[in-house]
Amino acid sequence: MLETFGVPSPRFVADVSPKVRDVMQAEVLSVTPDATAAEALGLMDEQDIRVLPVLDADQRCRGLLSLFKLSKFLFPAANRLVDSRRVLSSLENLARMLGGQLLLGHDTRREEELILMISAMAIETFSQRLENYQIDKLAVVTGDRTNVQEAAILKGVRVLIVTGDLPVDPKIIESARQNRVSIITSPHDTLTTASLCRSAVAIRHMINEEFLSFREDAPLSAVRAEAAASGFAVFPVTDADGRTVGILSKADFLKPVDRKLILVDHNELSQAVSGAEEVEILEIIDHHRLGALTTQQPILFRNEPVGSTSTIVADCFFRENVELPKPIAGLLLAGLVSDTLNLTSPTTTARDREILPRLETIAGVNARDFTDHLFASGSLLTLKPAPQAITTDAKEYRENGHTFSVAQIEEVGFDQFWKRKDELHAALEDYRRGRNYIFSALMVTDVVGQESLMLVAGQKKFVDRIDHPEPQPGVFQLRNVVSRKKQLLPYLTNCLQRMKAGG
Repeated sequence: MLETFGVPSPRFVADVSPKVRDVMQAEVLSVTPDATAAEALGLMDEQDIRVLPVLDADQRCRGLLSLFKLSKFLFPAANRLVDSRRVLSSLENLARMLGGQLLLGHDTRREEELILMISAMAIETFSQRLENYQIDKLAVVTGDRTNVQEAAILKGVRVLIVTGDLPVDPKIIESARQNRVSIITSPHDTLTTASLCRSAVAIRHMINEEFLSFREDAPLSAVRAEAAASGFAVFPVTDADGRTVGILSKADFLKPVDRKLILVDHNELSQAVSGAEEVEILEIIDHHRLGALTTQQPILFRNEPVGSTSTIVADCFFRENVELPKPIAGLLLAGLVSDTLNLTSPTTTARDREILPRLETIAGVNARDFTDHLFASGSLLTLKPAPQAITTDAKEYRENGHTFSVAQIEEVGFDQFWKRKDELHAALEDYRRGRNYIFSALMVTDVVGQESLMLVAGQKKFVDRIDHPEPQPGVFQLRNVVSRKKQLLPYLTNCLQRMKAGG
């Protein structure tokens, strides 16, 4: 139909419920596992955030880094003062963190645990204190005190860090080379250098590997309770391949989702797209019976007893003197002749008969020829598997405390129906049981003969109330019945009433 009138296929949306992607923060501020604590702390301070996701090269989340845990590591409690001397880093990371220069290095990429020692004492005291530590783990921070530098090198400390961007005597460098001692120069003073050394640790040592993540296409309603009950402040959001594409905080659940709907050709939520009950409905344009639907505010509800919603939409164009494009006129004509069987259905009204010729003129289409082509173009019962055929135009209804479905297929003759009756009935029964309906009906209408057959799968107490001729079990002959809305639905609801009354 779309090809006939040169209209591109619209995007199919199966679910409009608010999703995680609708409220998540799409710009992900993150760090890698090898980032230093100082780099992470700088990002947190700059962006005023307290938790960062830690992502690998494939954008997969390896954990969360919290400001609390970072602070706890960098500033140990009084009962863990020994930790204030611990430096967990490679020499390359240490030099990079200090913004200094690695003058001399041995095994510089190996991550190791160092013990920080500041030489703010006399040479004699310094030499004595060296004996209290494991020498090959010592990182000695000093200025340009040559005697301290010499003593540390001769003892074989792991690394000598010279502060204040001061030059290092070539003799000292040569001595360090002979004793396999590394040398780093720092542009900062001693206190700043010592503080920065502690923050050179890779943040993989302090991340929380336990976290809760959500898929970007997960409904908000499905994850809200889980997120609220968790102890986490933020939640990584992943795509279908597990890559992190966003961050969700508990505050994000309060964001409004700007999604609005206009219901066309239906007014019951049971027949609407999934998630319609969770978004704002702006307007309804329909020609069916009124269902039980409530809205948060007054809306425009245009419901008219005509044979097709296409008639109402076309009339909106004509009434407001808005130019109706030829392709749209063609689609509206197709909907009108399909709904009213080219004005032969009992649902047809004078308004439909008035609108159709105007659509013919604009679209440049003869309605009779188009209708013949429409119904001869292919049988749904020939083209579709049984489970799809019975649900292509199925509508759900609620009446007298019961839920049921009625589908309609328009065919030229009943040959295909009789060939596939058994598999259609089996599919209809599976569909009914899967949704716990009291019954499901399939109305097959012969557009030429102007009559229908109804296939019913349902509870016996209901089926026994159907008093139309039954040529085969579960198949009822509906003479002169072609309208689901105006003829069949009132009859079926009457059967439900009689069943409830026991008549």
